[in-house]
Amino acid sequence: MRAALLASAASVLGPGFGLAQSVASAPTPAARGEEGSSVLSAANWKPVFLTVPQDETLVALSELIIPATETPGAKEALVNRFLDLLLSIESPAFQARFVDALSYIDGESQRQLGQQFRTLTPSDRIWLLTPWAYPRQPDAWIEQEEAPDPGLEHFARLKALIADAYYGSEIGHHELGWDSEITHGAYQGCEQPAANHY
Repeated sequence: MRAALLASAASVLGPGFGLAQSVASAPTPAARGEEGSSVLSAANWKPVFLTVPQDETLVALSELIIPATETPGAKEALVNRFLDLLLSIESPAFQARFVDALSYIDGESQRQLGQQFRTLTPSDRIWLLTPWAYPRQPDAWIEQEEAPDPGLEHFARLKALIADAYYGSEIGHHELGWDSEITHGAYQGCEQPAANHY
């Protein structure tokens, strides 16, 4: 009965209903009693919220924003997997803004270079992102009435989320100097005698 109701609702509400239903009905690793890090690093991992092409675009973008150098980059930190899991429980408005940002970058890639972002060469990816990563400052002597480039906002949003996910990961913590020790020492309690408390 439930399947028939959902099928008829999906036919009326369109393809967006099916996506929302599948995301809402897929419990997170924590809800299933699993440790999230083991789920994210599993060899058979599949995106929960993003489509495979969207995930591949996110991987390509995150590799440019935080590349592997002498330390691991965003790809090794599994930033795309963390963000996919985060998106699966975020509000529909947040999800839409994220997908819109990825779609905008892919659309501009198609429009300007005739290929999807994930299939571009590294040099073409850099060429496409440079105006958004390093925007041209307006000339103070000339008044310009140019419409703001939506790519600036989309790129800034994705860059911030990728950086937050990276530096929130164990790899990112190590890059910031964490030595795997507990961050805080043992709680010592108040040093004043109890009689001095108000």
